[in-house]
Amino acid sequence: MRMVELIEKKRNGFPLSGDEIKYIINGYVKGNIPDYQISALAMAIYYKGMNSTEISELTSAIVESGEKIDLTPIGSFIVDKHSSGGVGDKTTLIVAPLVASCGLPVAKMSGRGLGHTGGTIDKLSSIPGLKLEMEQEEFISQVKRVGIAIISQTANLVPADKKLYALRDVTATVDSLPLIASSIMSKKLASGADGIVLDVKYGSGAFMSSQKEAEQLANIMVEIGRNFGRQTVAVISNMDQPLGRAVGNSLEVLEAIDCLQGNGPADLMELCYELASWMLIVGHKADSVPEARQILYEALQSGKAWKKFLDFISAQGGDVQKVYNKDLELSPITVDYNSTQEGYIHKIDARTIGKCAMLLGAGRETKESEIDLGAGVYLLRKSGDYVKKGDLLLRLYTSRKEKSDSALQLLTEGIIIKDYPPAINSVVSNVVK
Repeated sequence: MRMVELIEKKRNGFPLSGDEIKYIINGYVKGNIPDYQISALAMAIYYKGMNSTEISELTSAIVESGEKIDLTPIGSFIVDKHSSGGVGDKTTLIVAPLVASCGLPVAKMSGRGLGHTGGTIDKLSSIPGLKLEMEQEEFISQVKRVGIAIISQTANLVPADKKLYALRDVTATVDSLPLIASSIMSKKLASGADGIVLDVKYGSGAFMSSQKEAEQLANIMVEIGRNFGRQTVAVISNMDQPLGRAVGNSLEVLEAIDCLQGNGPADLMELCYELASWMLIVGHKADSVPEARQILYEALQSGKAWKKFLDFISAQGGDVQKVYNKDLELSPITVDYNSTQEGYIHKIDARTIGKCAMLLGAGRETKESEIDLGAGVYLLRKSGDYVKKGDLLLRLYTSRKEKSDSALQLLTEGIIIKDYPPAINSVVSNVVK
């Protein structure tokens, strides 16, 4: 096979065979195929797409490029949950202990954030002492003993995806549906779960701009899961405004604690209940969403979910007392943003808030960027709220005052107030299964 001929084949709109795709992925990982040829192929895929067989073959080749996690020693049906990325999305911190407290073990590998969307591992890093890297045997042992473990992805998991994503990021091919779907699903399949629940977001703070695009992506990923024998469900959720009130790392952990204690914001809890319900259904712990919701509600109200979170923190060496007392470090400088007019909040743009949090130090502009774990944004008001001139809308946290100036400038464009109430959309839009 010659790579140039395969590029030409895809450029002309013809499907690649499984053997051809394996040749490409293996050659790229081994360094036999240069970046510029993979870039050309990625652009050809961007314009010509891939059929379902091609996408499954690409996903399989990426999975086979590195190690796979064997979760069978746990001895239980394992359901994984994945979010396509959003602003203020701390659902894993809530859903994982909530589901685990209902008797469904959670063995989860998560990533770090880049840009305006945060990563679960960065959020958990704000808990002093918490161990987020461990060997596979220790990981499995903890899940069997405690019912839950959340660690960072191993370096050897889907190395092809890491190389491909880095290349897509600088070649304007990130938003190709076949490449997105194979990237997400390869990580989920390699992580060893029996069932997969996906949170596919759309809106200003998400990767997909419209509900239609999110549903297209969801359908592709659900089909991939089915092709690999995994029961897969996708929840379509709105990300036009930040999820919950906290955007950052320590700030989001503190909000997750509120949720686990029964005091979470309505939009965040609605999505958590939906995702957790489908995890229980896929994991054979409930037969319907109403039944699952009742089980989850009782676990939350009884304190079981909160205790499971503390058990998880303790098992991984985190400072339980600081978590229990909600004593996590926040950046020392706070700057308030007040309303300049009276009326109803029509928009608190999620992407704008995410960029503000990044500027304040809560996110990474590049992979090498240092994170200020105590930085971020806390929303005192949300879309639909009525405010008067001078009312406090949100509070910025940072360690460097000059960073807040740029963030404040962004906010003037991202918050819209009008003299009539807006239509408020539900955070959950659809379910694809």
